Amino acid sequence: MHALLMKSMRTTLIVGLLSALAATPLFAAKPGWTENLAEAQSTAAAQKKHVLLNFTGSDWCGWCIKIDKEVFSKPDFKNLAHEKLILVEIDFPESKTLPETVRSQNSQLKQKYGVEGFPTLVLLDSSGKETKRWVGFKQQFLQELTKAVGGR
Repeated sequence: MHALLMKSMRTTLIVGLLSALAATPLFAAKPGWTENLAEAQSTAAAQKKHVLLNFTGSDWCGWCIKIDKEVFSKPDFKNLAHEKLILVEIDFPESKTLPETVRSQNSQLKQKYGVEGFPTLVLLDSSGKETKRWVGFKQQFLQELTKAVGGR
């Protein structure tokens, strides 16, 4: 009887854990980034900041991974972003599952901005107008971005 009760409790625990995992999104933007452009543009307008769109293949694009590690994760970029930018990740992953609404939005944005390769970074002013674009990994990206947003 005791063994049967223990087996039943184990099964209940496993089903509960699997249910919790199924309810948890498999994808979420990394800290400091959003995947919601409309929300980002609203915040940027209110705070008089620029919006940086990062079109990426976060889990397969070597140059995207490089810019994430060598630029986006560094204190200089994080400080500039905090002061001057709203960050939007527009991801096209191969092994992550995106919610349908995000996947649809990303496809529409890729077409709207004419993105043909990754990474493509598009800078918008606080009103949503494109002011600068970078395609591929550029060593001088942070310096150019800083200048474009009127940073130090």
